[in-house]
Amino acid sequence: MKRKLTYILIGIIICSTIGFLSSVVTQSSVTGWYLTLNKPSFNPPNWVFAPVWSALYIMMGISAGWVWAKGFHHKWVKTGLYHFGFQLLLNGLWSIVFFGLKQPFYGLLVIMALLVVLSLTIKWFNVVSKFAAILLIPYLLWVCFATALNYKIWELN
Repeated sequence: MKRKLTYILIGIIICSTIGFLSSVVTQSSVTGWYLTLNKPSFNPPNWVFAPVWSALYIMMGISAGWVWAKGFHHKWVKTGLYHFGFQLLLNGLWSIVFFGLKQPFYGLLVIMALLVVLSLTIKWFNVVSKFAAILLIPYLLWVCFATALNYKIWELN
């Protein structure tokens, strides 16, 4: 149990670090460039994003730690965690592209790739642990919503 908690804690720290770094890139654009964009009617208020992402990064970390604790020597654990790492990189890259570079179209391409890799991550996590896979479902739903939002922002601007 101690090993599992250690892996979960490391997972949360890694995911939260990516989230923090993404927020650094995002913050300057949210108070400037992002305000100037035309947004769809379903765009939530800016204050919604930080608590939602914080909860999602914690759930992602728990999920990854849960899978990791099954033993990295297992083929499906490795496969799942490789996919998880790749989707986490795409997650961070999206913030850089959309907010940092101010490129909604290229952000849309990145987030679509994120959706694919995240779906594969859930598939492989489910092989190892149904619980870990279920923890990623809210994240998948949020990324679907963010993809629609990204698309509409690109379309409107």
